[in-house]
Formats: sequence, structure tokens, C-alpha cells
Amino acid sequence: METLVSAPAFDRRAFRSALGSFATGVTVITTRAADGSPIGLTANSFNSVSLDPPLVLWGLAKNARSMPVFAEAEHWAVHVLSAEQEALSNAFAKSGEDKFSGVELETGHADLPLLTGCAARFQCKTRFCYEGGDHIIFVGEVIEFDRRDATPLVFHAGRYALAASKDAGRAPGGSARLAGSFDDDHLGYLLGRAHFQFYAPIRAAVREQGLDDAEYFALLTLTIRGRASAAELARLNALTDCLLSEARLDSLVLRGLLTVDDEDGERRYALTARGSDVALRLIAVAKAREADLLQSFGDTDALALKTLLHRLSGLAGPHPDLWQPDDSLTAC
Repeated sequence: METLVSAPAFDRRAFRSALGSFATGVTVITTRAADGSPIGLTANSFNSVSLDPPLVLWGLAKNARSMPVFAEAEHWAVHVLSAEQEALSNAFAKSGEDKFSGVELETGHADLPLLTGCAARFQCKTRFCYEGGDHIIFVGEVIEFDRRDATPLVFHAGRYALAASKDAGRAPGGSARLAGSFDDDHLGYLLGRAHFQFYAPIRAAVREQGLDDAEYFALLTLTIRGRASAAELARLNALTDCLLSEARLDSLVLRGLLTVDDEDGERRYALTARGSDVALRLIAVAKAREADLLQSFGDTDALALKTLLHRLSGLAGPHPDLWQPDDSLTAC
């Protein structure tokens, strides 16, 4: 008789970490209990099974508090969460709370409670269940579904992440001619090129208003801060190399774009009505430029791009924050 050899004991934490290498979407599964109350939980075990017939599956731990309800449920709904619904994922991952409090709901097939704002929703009828170790696997037939163009919420390595499309048509970065020199995939080069290409039409509009870059950034800063001294403006724009002396700020006063007064012995500048109008016109140009470019990206890649730039800014070091009233240095 053949002797069975037991598998070595698993390091559960290491095993969980290894499984976390597989990026998944985040879903909320909902149904109704026998008394009509809505039941829901967060799950990332959702997967497709078949297109014809349309079947999907998900898994629930045997010791889950909602197991008796789902074991008896004839229908349930799967909500693929969008990137904006991280808070909803966290809420439905908790136990012992009214998860549906304050949550906007719609009514679906067989009175299913449906969440709004999701990337996709699948309303299902239970086809069968089977054991899968410490979980029960629920297989359902999709009766109705809907989707919208939204960035999906992704879970990877134990935390939320963003999915972005890879440009398959882009050629690999060019090789550097000399060892140790830059190539066209160097981060500094890419950021610099992107900045100049993004800013070129905005700079043209700035020049049409008779302003240079430093004057433009001063006006933008004052639209956020309201009032600031020359020293404060210098500190807030230190990373741009677009600094203005008091003499140059006074020239903006003479041109009717700024006012200046003394406050506690310090000269502080603010926008005039004309200066505010010029600044808002240029902001509109900048926002239109942003919208045109991000439209080509799509919602998913646009959100991923901004998220990564925020992270890069934080990693690169502390920086002045225009939106912090105490002028403190912050890291994203």
C-alpha cells in the first residue's frame, strides 16, 4: 500500500503574501435575508466561469457571519467597485455594523439591493455551491448586468492599487550612445519633456497677457492664498525657479494687476479685480489643456497618472504646499 507523504506545513503569512502577488478587482456581494434586510460583504474572490451560459463565482469563508444567509439565498448581486469607492469597500469589509447606513441603493431583480457608482454590476441566480477548503464557492448565472466607463478599484499585495493601460505600441527606450549618459526613458527627461510639452500652449496664452512665467505663477499663487508677502511668494514658488523681487511685484501693482498694503510692518500683495480676471482666464486655458490631454488617456489611466505623480512628489522630498495656510513643508 502506497504511503501518503504530508505536505510541509505552510507559513500562513508567507502564503497569504504570495497570493497577494496576484492583483484582483474588489467587489461587494449583496443579497437579502429572509426578513428582507439587506446583507453585503467585500470580496476579491470573484471570477468568471463561462460565457454560455453566463456563469460567475465567488467564495465565502465557512465561518462568515453571513454564510447562513447566502447559503439560503436564491439571488445575489456582484458589484465591481470603482476606484472612488475605496471607502465603500472598507465599510462592507467590517462586521457588526449597519453597512448600508447612508448608502444609496437601487432595487434589482428579485428585490436585490444594488449599489450605485460601480464599474460593473452582475445580478445572479444561484446555480450551485461546493466546498473549497475553508470556503464555500458560490456559482451563479448572470441574469442582468450593467457597466460604466470607470476606473476599477484594485487590490494587490495587501493594499489598494490602481490599474493602468500599458501602451503596447511604444517602442523601447533608445539606448544611450555613451555609457552612463541619459536615454529617452530616463525619468528626469520624461518629466521635463512632458512639462514643456504640456505648458507650451499655456505659456503662449501667458505671453498674450503680457506676462512672463514668474508673474504668471505669482498670480496663480495669489488666487489660492489671497494675500502674501514677497517672501511668502518666494517660498511657495521656490521649486519653480520663477521668483519675483518686491520691485517686480511692484511693477504688477503699477500695471493694475496687484494691490499692496502694509500689515504688521510687512508689505503684502493681493489681486485686483483685473488681476483676478487675467488669472482666471489663464487658469481656464490650463484646465482646458489638461482636459484635452486626459481625455486621450481615459479615466483609468488619468487617475493612475495623477496618483503616481503625487507619490513621486512625496518621495522626492518635502515641498511648499499652496493649500496649507501655515506655509509648512509637506510630503504627499
